[in-house]
Amino acid sequence: MSSPLAEPVLFHVGPVPFTETMLTSVAITAALGGASALIGRRLSVRPGRLQAATEVVVAAISDQIRAIVRRDPAPYLPLLGTLFLFLVTANCAGVLPMVHAPTERIETPLALALIVFFSVAGYGVREHGLLGYLKHFLEPSPLLAPIHLLSQATRTFSLMMRLLGNIMSHGLVLAVVVSVAGLLVPIPVMAFALFVGIVQSYIFTVLAAVYVGAAIEEQVDGRAA
Repeated sequence: MSSPLAEPVLFHVGPVPFTETMLTSVAITAALGGASALIGRRLSVRPGRLQAATEVVVAAISDQIRAIVRRDPAPYLPLLGTLFLFLVTANCAGVLPMVHAPTERIETPLALALIVFFSVAGYGVREHGLLGYLKHFLEPSPLLAPIHLLSQATRTFSLMMRLLGNIMSHGLVLAVVVSVAGLLVPIPVMAFALFVGIVQSYIFTVLAAVYVGAAIEEQVDGRAA
């Protein structure tokens, strides 16, 4: 009996299996990358509507990062800004006909949560050095090291499951409503799904920023900055 979380493989590229989720994620990544490159090449002192809208989004994300990490947001904007934009696109992709949101499958939330996990460690090491960052796992007592490590693992698992559970549940509800009522009736449900997708993207990104802020603010003597 196969797992309900398993997804059929569409084709292989060498040893790498490709599923619908992977193809959708690749398409979203390519679309966002292409749009970023296109906008970047057309930057102007007098911005047009597209550039102005992009600057508003970037400024809003930067302000939110600054409020959380209490630092210059520039070093953290590439990670957190990319996470937010990818999540908004991925979470909302499910409202398109014949498209499933990649965040409905466990692989995508898991991959994003692991990116946050390793990025947080990377920012912590860059801020305090390897020994300084590892030292806080031993404070205030080395006996608490397993608890600190378990906390790191459980918050990563929680980050993954929160995103997966919310997007999967709304995807199932939308699919049931569409199958029963057709394409026109569930428009309010689709609008609510878009709202939920944006909210979950915001929550995921804010939590990632909180984890980054905690890692860079920790002092090597165990006191908060």
